[in-house]
Amino acid sequence: MAKQPHVRWPGGKQCAFVVTVGFEAELSVLAAAPDAVERAKSLSVGQYGGTRGVDRLLAEFERTGTTASWFIPGANLRTYPRQAESIAHAGHELGNMGWHLEDMGRQSLAEQLDSIGRAQDAFEFGLGVRPQGFRAGRGSYAVGLPHALLDMGFTWSSSWHGDDMPHFHAAGAAGLVEVPRHHELDDYPYFVFNLDPAIPKGSPRIASSREVLRNWILEFDAYRAEGLCFVLTLHPEIIATPGRIGMLREFLDHVRAHDDVWHATGGEVATWWREAGAPNAADHPAEIFHALTLEGRPE
Repeated sequence: MAKQPHVRWPGGKQCAFVVTVGFEAELSVLAAAPDAVERAKSLSVGQYGGTRGVDRLLAEFERTGTTASWFIPGANLRTYPRQAESIAHAGHELGNMGWHLEDMGRQSLAEQLDSIGRAQDAFEFGLGVRPQGFRAGRGSYAVGLPHALLDMGFTWSSSWHGDDMPHFHAAGAAGLVEVPRHHELDDYPYFVFNLDPAIPKGSPRIASSREVLRNWILEFDAYRAEGLCFVLTLHPEIIATPGRIGMLREFLDHVRAHDDVWHATGGEVATWWREAGAPNAADHPAEIFHALTLEGRPE
């Protein structure tokens, strides 16, 4: 793929920094192990995100003045209405994550749209908003989903991993903007395997918080040096324990110590990219994928 020219971000900033949160709670446990539906002990690991994690994470964001993009499955708007209202009232951006954290790879396009639309209706009914950002929680897009999301009023997604800069979904400046993320900038792969019995089976491990902090600092410093878009992914049930919230505090303080960083929500990055960003290179992974699936062909 052709090298991306250096982008000078709004206000002459050196790089963009986006904090995203997946408020999945026990749905993440059920997605990995559907047979845990009657295992209260296993489910409680995810439920911790609602009972303790959200409030602790909101307090840390208030301390640093961080406005995050929160992706919430529609079902959790009903399970945790107080927490959802607290997130919205704190001024954070709300994003759609489908209804029940379904495996999208097992769904048809119609089924994906039904799940997403059901969640949109729940956001409007419960919080009076219809999110413009979407994240695929499990699995992948069906062919045609990016254009269908545009038709539903979405403007951006944060689901793919094929770049460290925003890009379009094969329709130029009229397309859905992707704000890509990466697993190494996500708390979940480092810390999720702490269940008993292990989920997934055979994978019990807990990473050192100090080493994860070191990883994130190394990655951030490299993103800043190259002028890229750093997207951090957090989960209240994972990062917002009494000890790990301190790790996050150290990391956010490290980022805040640099005055040449644009702190933005995913939606703000997408809006700016649509107005000022470069079109995809012809050999960009999104262009290749959509061409192969005929996704980019005009109707």
